Amino acid sequence: MRVIITDDHPVVRIGLRMLIESSKTCTVVGEAEGPESLFSLLSSTPCDLLITDFSMPGNQQADGLKMLSMVRRHYPAMPVILVTMYANVATLRAVLAQGVMAIVTKSASATELPMAIKSVVEGRRFLSECLRGALAQADTGGQPHPPLLSAKEHEVVRMLASGMTVSEIAVHFQRSVSTISKQKNMAMIRLGISTDVGLFAYARDSGMSL
Repeated sequence: MRVIITDDHPVVRIGLRMLIESSKTCTVVGEAEGPESLFSLLSSTPCDLLITDFSMPGNQQADGLKMLSMVRRHYPAMPVILVTMYANVATLRAVLAQGVMAIVTKSASATELPMAIKSVVEGRRFLSECLRGALAQADTGGQPHPPLLSAKEHEVVRMLASGMTVSEIAVHFQRSVSTISKQKNMAMIRLGISTDVGLFAYARDSGMSL
C-alpha cells in the first residue's frame, strides 16, 4: 500500500515513516511538509493512503478543514488518517464529517497507528482510545448535541475565535466579505447565538480556539 505522509515537523515524519513501514504492508512513497507541498505531491505520485497532520503552516489551505475538503474533492476515493494533537469534540465531529477514516492522537501509543491502518484497509473507522472516550462522554453527558455547522461555517467560526476579522478571513480563503458575513450569520442562527461575545464563548467552550 503506497502511503504519503504530511507533517511540518521532520522528526514527526521520521517517526511516522518508521511506524508505517514496520507494518510490512505499506511503503512511504512521499513526504510533504505542508498543504502546498502535499497537493503538489499528490498530483504527481500515485498514493493509496494519506496520513496527515491537521494544522500546518501554509497559504490558502492552512486551515485543516479546508485542506481536508480539498483532498476529498480532488481525491474522493483515497482514505485519510489524521495524526494530530487536536482532540476537542467539535473538531473531531467536523473532521469526521469530511470523510476522514481514522484519527490518531500524537500522544497515542505506538501500536495505534498500525491498528488504524489495518482498520482503514478493512474499510472500518478508527479513533484513538482517548478520542473515543471524549466522544462517548459528550454523547452521554445529558446535553443535547450542538447544532452541526457546515464545514465552511465551522471554518469561519474557528478563524473568528483565533482573532481574525471577517475581512481577513475573506482574504485568507479568497472569498467575498459578503460570503464570510453570511456564513458567520448562518452559524449564529444555527447555534441560537445573537452576539459576537456569545459566538466567541461558544468557540472557546467547544475547543475551537485552540
